[in-house]
Amino acid sequence: MIPLIVVLAVLALVALLTVIAYNRLVRRRNQVDNAWSQIDVQLKRRLDLIPNLVETVKGYAAHERETLDAVVRARNAALAAPSTPAAQGEADTILTGALRQLFALNEAYPDLKANQNFLALQEELTATEGRVSYARQFYNDSVLSFNTSLETFPTLLLARMLGFTKRDYFEAEEGAKQPPQVSF
Repeated sequence: MIPLIVVLAVLALVALLTVIAYNRLVRRRNQVDNAWSQIDVQLKRRLDLIPNLVETVKGYAAHERETLDAVVRARNAALAAPSTPAAQGEADTILTGALRQLFALNEAYPDLKANQNFLALQEELTATEGRVSYARQFYNDSVLSFNTSLETFPTLLLARMLGFTKRDYFEAEEGAKQPPQVSF
């Protein structure tokens, strides 16, 4: 009778530990998904600001067509990019480079530099870049926690059986790790 109770107690303990580990994996996976959605929201916010910025610049720098077209192409590519960290990271790098070129125009056009609409949009875009950076950090921290859970024993056994897989970090290329510089 006692061996049966011991076996049942051990099975109950294993079942309890399995449920706890599973729930922790689900919680961390959901945190990663939530963190990704926060990045997505901020990237879309930035993409929504760009057409207004381009229209404002057009009036002052009409012959800078190549720069304006590069920004529009980069925005369209970012809109069309798959919603994965790798694809969004690449699109983010291209868009950040195009925005840097656009912001550099304000040095060549004093009237543009003094335009309140341009300044407000530039400030809003810079604030959004900060939000993107924060969301990216939160996402990567969540991915680190989730991936670590997948690699630690005994959770890794359960994770493999249930099909949990590692997530990719959101990484921008070296040149895009800083927000565009804004000078007033």
